Amino acid sequence: MNRSIVSTPPKPATSDSIAQALSLAIHEHKIAPGTKLGEDELAEIYGVSRTVVRAALQTLSHIKLVDIRRNKGASVASPSLNEAREVFEARELLEPRTARSAAARATVSDIALLERHISDEHAALDAADPGRALYLSGLFHNEIARIADQATIAGFIETLVAQSSLIIALYWRRESALCEKHAHHALVRALADHDETQAEALMRSHLVDLHSALDLRERKARAPSLKEALSR
Repeated sequence: MNRSIVSTPPKPATSDSIAQALSLAIHEHKIAPGTKLGEDELAEIYGVSRTVVRAALQTLSHIKLVDIRRNKGASVASPSLNEAREVFEARELLEPRTARSAAARATVSDIALLERHISDEHAALDAADPGRALYLSGLFHNEIARIADQATIAGFIETLVAQSSLIIALYWRRESALCEKHAHHALVRALADHDETQAEALMRSHLVDLHSALDLRERKARAPSLKEALSR
C-alpha cells in the first residue's frame, strides 16, 4: 500500500503518533469527511493493536475530528450545515478579539514565525497542494491565538480550526478565497505594528470572507473508503 498519502509515525507507533498522522491527513483533505476509520484496517496500516488504534480515535473524537458511534464504529466527522454555521460564527466572535490581544503582545520572533507560516502556505499553493495550504493556514490562526496568551480561548480556537477543515472539505465553493494571499500578510503587518484595532478588524473581515466562500446547501456525495483514500 502506498502510504505517502499520510505521514507514517516512527516505529513503534503510539496512539499519539497515529492520532497526529490521521489528524494531518484529515486537515490536508487526504481523508474525506464521512470516511470510515476501521480499527482492523488502521491496526494493519500502522502495525499496532486495535487497542492502540482505539485510543488514537478517542483522542481525535475529543477535538471533534472523528465521530465514534456505538455499533457503527468510527468515521471522520461530517459537520452538518448548522454545525458549519455555528463554527464560523464562533470563530468570528472569538478570533478578532484574540487578534487584538496578539497585536498588543507580538514579539519580533512571533512575527518571524507567522511570516514563515505564510511562506510555507504560499509554497503549498504554488505546488498545487491546497490541502497542505489549508493545514498551514489553520496553524497560522492557532499561532495568533498562542501569541495572545489566552490559553483557554486558544484551546477553543484550535478545535474550531480543526472543524473548519472538515467544513471546507464539505461546503467549499470558492477556491479563490484560499488563494487570497493578502489577508494573512495584512494581519501580520498589523500585529507587527501593534495596531490592535486594525488587527481586530482584519481578522473579522478575513473570517467573514471565508464564511461567505462556503456553499451551505444540502448535498450528498459518496465518501471514499479508507483504503481508497490511503492508496492513491
